[in-house]
Amino acid sequence: MRPGNRNLNQLRPLSFEPGFTRQAPGSVLVRSGMTIVLCTCCIDTKVPEFLEGKGQGWLTAEYGMLPGSTNSRKARDKAGKVDGRSVEIQRLIGRSLRAVVDLSQLGERTLWIDCDVLEADGGTRTAAINGAFVALVLALKKKEAEIGSWQRIVTDSVAAVSVGLVEGEARLDLEYVEDRDAEVDMNLVMTGTGKFIEVQGAGEEATFSRTQLNELIELGELGIRQITEMQKNLIG
Repeated sequence: MRPGNRNLNQLRPLSFEPGFTRQAPGSVLVRSGMTIVLCTCCIDTKVPEFLEGKGQGWLTAEYGMLPGSTNSRKARDKAGKVDGRSVEIQRLIGRSLRAVVDLSQLGERTLWIDCDVLEADGGTRTAAINGAFVALVLALKKKEAEIGSWQRIVTDSVAAVSVGLVEGEARLDLEYVEDRDAEVDMNLVMTGTGKFIEVQGAGEEATFSRTQLNELIELGELGIRQITEMQKNLIG
């Protein structure tokens, strides 16, 4: 039996609270079960040096877990040093969003995506991607008078979810106790039109068959379709 008596193909309760902060043009608080992530998008009127004078923009992401987000305090990153896991995740967030943003339509501007985990119970990277996309669109919509139609810049939606094999069962949207004990753990990132951006999967001292891989991917696609529908209902 899964925690919370969820079905194997059932997402955790998921919600988006847009406009959670006042200063950032795009912000949303994402709740995925007990995982809570604050995602914001700010727009800077300059680009990295390698893009100066080229007339196009850039998108970059930062990710972090607050000290009280886990059951034992997580030390803050200091002196610009970010732990390896955070670097991996923020690169994933950036890649995922750049896949659905036409940077040539942005002008020389940088979209800064910040994802801060307030409480972690598994699936923080997938929740961050789901919220980051919403924050991005909200920011672009707010700045349409300066930048132009957000639909000219955003070419598709993006969503992510975790799947895994736990006790031999394929399960959707793993929470921490499942992720910890999973024989196979996988994260899927996909566009709203059903194209893959990233598939991260590995056996944890275990192997898995092609049949099981297909089952996990199909399960992930099911979850991503539901998340995408929620995102689209929110942003309009």
